[in-house]
Amino acid sequence: MPNARLAGRYAKSLLDLAIEQNQLDAVHADMKYFQAVCTQSHDFVNVLRSPIIKADQKNAIVLAVIKDAVSALSLSFVVLLVKKSRESALPEIATAFIEQYNALKGIHQVSLTTAVAISDTLKQAIEAKIKAETQFTTIELTTHTDEDLIGGFVLSFDNNLVDASIKRDLLDIKKQFLSNEFVAKL
Repeated sequence: MPNARLAGRYAKSLLDLAIEQNQLDAVHADMKYFQAVCTQSHDFVNVLRSPIIKADQKNAIVLAVIKDAVSALSLSFVVLLVKKSRESALPEIATAFIEQYNALKGIHQVSLTTAVAISDTLKQAIEAKIKAETQFTTIELTTHTDEDLIGGFVLSFDNNLVDASIKRDLLDIKKQFLSNEFVAKL
């Protein structure tokens, strides 16, 4: 069961330790790697959250997966979490660390969903437009494709959603027809 408070506290501790030891960027890269591993392998996450698998077995599995790919600080942090039986929160801790790092560095996560894949030049133009409109200095733009949008785009950032898709327009028209706003009521 994910615990956002617990993950936030551990992430803050790791962030403070990384700043203290001048390894912030290395630990950030490690947490991005760990987040990618957790996203790609649901079996790995299931192993971390399994109450049946013993701590020493989990430690061996985690070491086999990340030992050569992360820094010593990140590795010792993960080993400590396994030792303290907090390994089930590792995916959430990695996500919370990345969020706190982004807040510290002023990086804003922006997600763009379109019906078809977009070119790099269009992506750069969208980034420039977002920076101009929002006064963000640094953004990380992630793009997704969703054919159900039919056309247009959906842009989300900082709890804001801009839905300029054909799908939404069609749903709005459908609601208007269903409510019969244009027919006089008797």
